[in-house]
Amino acid sequence: MTSSTNSRMNGRALRILITALGVLAVVAPISRGQVQTGSQQSQQPPQQQPPPAKPGDQAQPPPMGGLTPADAPKVDPEEEKAYKDFADLKLDDFDKQIETGEDFVKKYPQSKYDLIVYSRLTSAYYNKQQMDKMYAAGDKALALNGDNVDVLVLIGWVIPHSIDPNDLDSDRRLAKAEGYEKHALEVLPTLIKPDGLTDDQFAAARKSKESMAHSGLGLVYFRQNKVDDSLKELQLATADSAQPDPVDYFIMGLDLGSLKRFSDAADAFQKCAQIPGGLADRCKQAGDKAKAQAAAPQK
Repeated sequence: MTSSTNSRMNGRALRILITALGVLAVVAPISRGQVQTGSQQSQQPPQQQPPPAKPGDQAQPPPMGGLTPADAPKVDPEEEKAYKDFADLKLDDFDKQIETGEDFVKKYPQSKYDLIVYSRLTSAYYNKQQMDKMYAAGDKALALNGDNVDVLVLIGWVIPHSIDPNDLDSDRRLAKAEGYEKHALEVLPTLIKPDGLTDDQFAAARKSKESMAHSGLGLVYFRQNKVDDSLKELQLATADSAQPDPVDYFIMGLDLGSLKRFSDAADAFQKCAQIPGGLADRCKQAGDKAKAQAAAPQK
């Protein structure tokens, strides 16, 4: 996505988290940009490596003479045009994506393109902050392909950042987010580079998804008061990140502070404060406090 799109997503996510947390001792705002691993850039769903052949397996030869015209898959020119119109939309034109995408899946509910359309609808609804529709589109995308890393990572990341801690269903939802992110991290190494991406672009996109998945896990564990696990995941999220998330550093600082590692906490807050955005002032204040705690005699 473009930097302007990332900025809009960061600002919206920040507002979601502040609203969801309400009045707590610590408010942890969130920001995160997205890089698609291929399914939305090339308009082709990412593929996994085929499993190795078992001993004794033999490939079945094609029918004599190949496919007959009756066997060949039918191509609907109207469906192809409708999908091309959708695929050609600008990624930041969320209203048009939603309108065109919803029309497409209604008209072609069995289309081979539905997975890609639902995946982009999930992202578009997130950007429009229509959360119920985002989850619904995500469920439909994952029903078509449970290995869709774009959806797994996004939904697994959004849940812990927007969840209401007072929700009686929060434990189940956090467990769902954890499962999504862990599964995404299992799938990512198996993805095959789609057409239209260079090796460097694909590596950077996959790295971004891995970072986002670790970020989601970090906040899941933060919500669950699993400080050591949260810190470990956030360290992975920020390691060699091309676009570090200030919230990852902020939560990392809180984790380190709870472990009484005040000097390390001050360093994390400083890194957060150096990233422009709505969290910079809060991180500077938290960093100053952590420095004072580090300098004070330890009891």
